Amino acid sequence: MTTASASDAQAVNVIKGLIMDATRKAASGHPGGAMSSADMAYVLFKDYLRYDPADPTWFDRDRFVLSAGHESMLLYALLHLRGLLTMEDLEHFRQFGSKTPGHPENYETPGVECTTGPLGQGFSMSVGMAVAEAMLRERLGDDVAGHYTYVLSSDGDVQTPVFQGSAALAGLWGLGRLIVLFDKNQVQLSGPVAICDHVDYAKLFTSMGWHVVEIDGHDHAAIRTAIEAAKAETSRPSMIIGLTTIAKGSCTMEGDCASHGAPFSEDEIKATKKNLGLPEDRKFYLPAEVGKHFRARWPELVAARKAWDKTLEAKLAADAGFEDLWRQAKRAPGNRTFNWPTFDPAKAVATRSAWGKALDAITPDFPLLVGGSADLDPSNQTEKFRKTTGVFGPENKLGRTLCFGVREFPMGAIVNGITLHGGLMAFGATFLIFSDYERNALRMAALQRIPALHVFTHDSFYVGEDGPTHEPIEQTSSLRLIPNMLVMRPADAYETCACLEMALTRVNRPTCLLLTRQNLPVLDPAHYPGLQEGTAKGGYVLVEPEGGKPDMILLAAGSEVSLAMAAAKLLPELAIRIVSIPCMEIFNEQPEAYKESVLPSAIPFRFAVEAGRPELWCQYTGRMDRIHGISRFGASAPAEKLAEAYGFTPTALAAAVKAAWERR
Repeated sequence: MTTASASDAQAVNVIKGLIMDATRKAASGHPGGAMSSADMAYVLFKDYLRYDPADPTWFDRDRFVLSAGHESMLLYALLHLRGLLTMEDLEHFRQFGSKTPGHPENYETPGVECTTGPLGQGFSMSVGMAVAEAMLRERLGDDVAGHYTYVLSSDGDVQTPVFQGSAALAGLWGLGRLIVLFDKNQVQLSGPVAICDHVDYAKLFTSMGWHVVEIDGHDHAAIRTAIEAAKAETSRPSMIIGLTTIAKGSCTMEGDCASHGAPFSEDEIKATKKNLGLPEDRKFYLPAEVGKHFRARWPELVAARKAWDKTLEAKLAADAGFEDLWRQAKRAPGNRTFNWPTFDPAKAVATRSAWGKALDAITPDFPLLVGGSADLDPSNQTEKFRKTTGVFGPENKLGRTLCFGVREFPMGAIVNGITLHGGLMAFGATFLIFSDYERNALRMAALQRIPALHVFTHDSFYVGEDGPTHEPIEQTSSLRLIPNMLVMRPADAYETCACLEMALTRVNRPTCLLLTRQNLPVLDPAHYPGLQEGTAKGGYVLVEPEGGKPDMILLAAGSEVSLAMAAAKLLPELAIRIVSIPCMEIFNEQPEAYKESVLPSAIPFRFAVEAGRPELWCQYTGRMDRIHGISRFGASAPAEKLAEAYGFTPTALAAAVKAAWERR
């Protein structure tokens, strides 16, 4: 039996009316789940969610993530009650340029914490947010960073492997301020949940270390009791399983899977409005008393924000160490520099090793830099970081290393969530070949324009004996195809440091840092003074031929830069300019004058080399027959043998360049 005050019941019914009207006007959307979740979401927003009514970006606000992103109209209706969206915004649901897209997008809509839609990732990002809150609470204090992370999930959401992998970590880490409202209406787009799933989620999440309770998801008293019990938990995340009915309150669609992904008919909407006590012929109806009732807690929320401001001001004035941490947490400008390691030009160094040394060098200066590896610490060169900073967990909230286990997709999404929360710089590391496992998290990082750092070692077929299953061929190019993603493939140890500095100083773009297992020659900055500045521009002239009048340009990135340099020495009859392109995206965004200085139109002959798919290099060479790449899977053999077999030796590359030159 549903228990709700008359005012709360009216408010929920009005929200359902808005959901029906908006999806009908758009002729698309998901009304059923939004209606079954309405009671739980309403109670949370009206009575528990802490926020500043005037500032949706307040640092110590509670975070709310609609992991069931298809229920977006429910969130938009609540954001309208919060004063962040207009009624006109709701009327333009799912239309071009609106603040109410089909799935929530944080860069479009105020009050949306993260972009959700692909099921499971919203929850996984919320785990990252809860990690960030726990880490910052330990460092800054409960009075500055002491909020909760709430999630609304659905049947399909909890089925995803990324959800369950992240949930296992949340339980392991004891994220006591993570509270999930699971709308278990037992219906999915294809039909009843029973046709595809029979997991006992109460037992599953209990086994993962969660506090679990099952309630009637339409009973307001039960919802409040469950939320209060969850907030009382200090060492376990909470899963509130709300047993609900899809399209609750509708005239004939209750429990019907057809309500999941299609608007109601006009007749159904009118009949449902009559059942709910709403004007049948009024569209987008929201009486003033509903808004007034929803905002009854606002004076309390405003007072809480003012008190927080005073607390923060006092702590900043009293503690220089706190002030420095706060400045870093806010990414405020300062005099902080990166103390990069130096490398012996006489000793070859793998760029993964250079990354490890660079990470170790800056770790003491950046106490809010956190991250970890997908069970590959020694190979990813993050083992020393783990031993130095400690493992994050229930007994060590000061630990800065996150041990993700073999969970690449959850890792990527959690790193995104930490970054979205704000206050920390976060990275995750694995092999490049396993970027395929977390690809949608990488895409979501780019879509949300967040400065997450995703580190990938063991690039190209040089992985060798591990064979074709572990040898990236198409991965580098596929990552470069993601809009707004920076893909950096440094040529040596010093380019690695320069790339890492770029990644850690970005504010609105993620970075994929691709690194070698094999050793590479070190480019001595004394001999290549333009390396730091050139890397920051994404591409630069590394070697100019004697006389300064090139016949041709040889382009490369990563391990093939040193290969190009060696090949050029075998072609003394040609004046070859060598250009390093560690980041195509940044280079392509440089002013035309700079790009012309690196790749002059007066030098039309250009040849490129990369140990991967060749197609994207055509943008510089203009012709596929002037690119030396690899478009086949590798094989299991020592790296040197594969380089010889695939033509990635100085002699073979020189022959390919000369042949192309002769047929020009």
